[in-house]
Amino acid sequence: MTDRPSVLVPVRVLEGESIPEGVPELLANAHVTLLGYHVIPEQTAPGQARLQFEERATARLDEFEAMFEEVGATVERRLVFTHDGQKTINRTILEHDCEAVIVPNATGPVEDVLVAVRGTVGIDRLARLVAGVFDGTDARVTLYHVAGREATDEDVETILLGLTERLVESGLDASQIETRVERAGKPLDAIVDAAGEFDAVVMGETDPSLATFVFGMPADQVADRFLGPVLVVQREPPAEPDE
Repeated sequence: MTDRPSVLVPVRVLEGESIPEGVPELLANAHVTLLGYHVIPEQTAPGQARLQFEERATARLDEFEAMFEEVGATVERRLVFTHDGQKTINRTILEHDCEAVIVPNATGPVEDVLVAVRGTVGIDRLARLVAGVFDGTDARVTLYHVAGREATDEDVETILLGLTERLVESGLDASQIETRVERAGKPLDAIVDAAGEFDAVVMGETDPSLATFVFGMPADQVADRFLGPVLVVQREPPAEPDE
């Protein structure tokens, strides 16, 4: 098995959110960063909220952590009381170098996975995530690319062949991998239409700003129109400036 990919699982821990059915099994090969967070009013101090709610929130996180550990995932966890949930998620991604974030919709056994390949950016991280999560499973992985009108067949082949080779080098069996190319329609609509045939979707972050990484961008739009879980592969973190 490849090194475990790091996947952030954000849960609004005091607002009735839970871990949907099938998500722990999907992430059994991953290193899960379990983020329990609760958004508090501006006038409430985080320390005050922690005193009031920490015991109940911790008990919920204990339950969620056990669900992932039971299936073999490794887990680290954080509990945060915050005035801005999105900033907390973005900061956690950077601090824990998470390769992906999951929109945790329910799923049954994952047999067919759609990997939306939008270009060459992030191919290495995409390969590490897909190989790390699905190596050792029987899941079929379909590399799905919506080609622009100006893209040549050679361009498309270069992208898909490059990702296929990286997946095989990372440990995925070549027999698990298929490719599929569309040349019509808008990429987002095509991905959503194709996603209905699959149990889970993997797609890359499309905006360079972490502030819109999932809940207001195409990945979230896919999740709103697709019933299964969506893994959003993050861009490489910005390089540290020289001293």
